[in-house]
Parts: sequence; C-alpha cells; structure tokens
Amino acid sequence: MKPGFLVTFEGIDGSGKSTQAEMLHDRLQQEQYPVVLVREPGGTPISEKIRTLLLDNRHQEMTSVTEFLLYAASRAQLTAEKILPALQQGKIVVCDRYMDSSLAYQGFGRRVDKSFIQKVNLEATQNILPDLTFIFDVEIRVANERASHNAKDPDRLEEENTTFKRRVQHGYRKIADNARDRVILMEGSEPIAALHNRIWGITLRKLKQNRYVVVQ
Repeated sequence: MKPGFLVTFEGIDGSGKSTQAEMLHDRLQQEQYPVVLVREPGGTPISEKIRTLLLDNRHQEMTSVTEFLLYAASRAQLTAEKILPALQQGKIVVCDRYMDSSLAYQGFGRRVDKSFIQKVNLEATQNILPDLTFIFDVEIRVANERASHNAKDPDRLEEENTTFKRRVQHGYRKIADNARDRVILMEGSEPIAALHNRIWGITLRKLKQNRYVVVQ
C-alpha cells in the first residue's frame, strides 16, 4: 500500500489544467505539505526525450499504436523514477496528465483498442491509480483561442483538427462518468481563482477521506 497521495489533472490542450496543477502544487507547498509536481509526457531525462519525439510535428507518419506505446514508455519511466518513490515517501504527487490521457487521446481520439490501452497502462504505472483526478471541460473554440495565445508553435497534437478534439473531449466525459469515485469534472471556463478554490477544498476533503497523514 502506498502511503502517499496522487492527484492528476486532465483535459484537452487549452483547458487550463496545467495552470491549476501548478496552483495546487504551490498551495500545498505553502501549507507545508510534502508535494512534488510532474508532467506527462516528460519529467525525467528519458521521458523528456520521448516527449520531443511525440510532439514534433514533423513526425506525421507516426502510427496511433506507436504514439500510445511511446506515451506508455514515458509514463513507465516517470512512474519508476519519480512518482512511485515520492508516494513511498508519503508525498503528495501532482501530475499534469497521467493514464487517463492515453484513454482519451489514443483510445477515443485515435480509436486504439481501449482494453489494450488499459492493460498497458497498468503495466506502465505498476498498477498505481490516481486517488483524485480533475478533468477540465471547456468548449473547443475557447481551448483553441487560449492555445493560440501561447508564444510557442503548436505541437503535433495541438495541430489536430476539431473532429479529433471532439472525440477526445467525449472520451474525457465518458471517463468522468465511469469513475465518479475519483474523477471530478470541472468547468474550465470558470475564473481561475474560483476554480482553484474549489480544487483546494475538494483536495483537502479527499485527503481527509483517505486518512492521509504526513510521513515524518
């Protein structure tokens, strides 16, 4: 049994998940909780190299299964090197994307077999499931507008068309429906501060429900 607590943030690009993940991490840190923030794909030297391959928009020939397996490889390395050790030390891990991303993007978006994705995901994560997941739901038009304001060029997935993004969004909604014990669907268009306050309250309640205590 892991003594730590894993909270994940999910949603389409431009949904606001990364901003909220950072805000929760900072708030937990301010309140003296032992906490680490990681992202997917990435978070370790090996995983960051895989991230570069995955998001390079020159790799348009990449197959859907290849894409998923690369995400799973990055996830396996991040889990082994960062997430599992932190949880074993009793820390709270805030993860910007995790296993639900593959189900939404490659399962619903790319139509890769979902049972295959779930089986590989469990192997990659050593059966570590999130204790709490926030999925940010926002209109695709709004998400695209937010993404267009970023200074960087769009990556390979950000360049995908609206039809693909709708399938991913539908996938996230299905995930929320099927895992209501751990998944909270958030309205991503709400003001940032109001969203953060809701997330903070929900996280504290979930920590209490899980009887989380700081390991000295």
